[in-house]
Amino acid sequence: MITDTHTHLYSDQFNEDQAAMMQRAKDAGVSRFFIPAIDSSHTDSMMQLEKNFPEDVFLMMGLHPTSVKDNYLEELAHVKEWIDKKDFYAIGEIGIDSYWDKSFLTQQQEAFKTQIQWAKEKKLPIVIHCRDAFDEIFEVLETEKSEDLRGIFHCFTGTLDQAQQAISYHMKLGIGGVATFKNGKIDTFLHKIDMKHIVLETDSPYLAPAPFRGKRNESAYITKVVDKLATIYGLSFKEIASITTQNSKDIFGI
Repeated sequence: MITDTHTHLYSDQFNEDQAAMMQRAKDAGVSRFFIPAIDSSHTDSMMQLEKNFPEDVFLMMGLHPTSVKDNYLEELAHVKEWIDKKDFYAIGEIGIDSYWDKSFLTQQQEAFKTQIQWAKEKKLPIVIHCRDAFDEIFEVLETEKSEDLRGIFHCFTGTLDQAQQAISYHMKLGIGGVATFKNGKIDTFLHKIDMKHIVLETDSPYLAPAPFRGKRNESAYITKVVDKLATIYGLSFKEIASITTQNSKDIFGI
């Protein structure tokens, strides 16, 4: 049993073969798919995905930092409306992204902090998007840290020190295709991180692992990440799958 803790299965890139792609993942041993939100324009697609695969997909709700624009308060209201009327497994993906656009950095920080507070009120984990923003992310987490704060640092690509700091806030590290890249860097220190802090993800259709790098990613390719971690930790494929799935259950409360 393998758990993909972060996959955008409602992406337009899967419109032509969504069912077949899901079946390939199941055939590869993936039994749970956690689905992050982006903004209100994707909500209908997420809800339809859940209807199509009610036993397999587990939805999150949140406002992605790159969708924080002039209308971010309306988008936050959309998130709040949904988490008040429906059960979700996490608030995500939320966070700060300074790579694409820094003009809404203040609003991103506000949206991140607000959604963390909602997560704690709902006793839900958070799933963090962080790109070129570790300092800003940690600044917010420091103000919100508590025993009821927990979650996943999605697509973790930081240093060992940043990994340890993330873990100190009760965060698991979401490890995906980057671990298989020759220049991914995290593979050089992951062995120093206890496996209890690791969960698996694909972020499909993005960040396909080697040897599929540059192509459309899909959840079936998570087996390449398991293979890489098995090499890094000196454990079997089955052990990596079992440990990381249990970690995901601990985070998502399943």
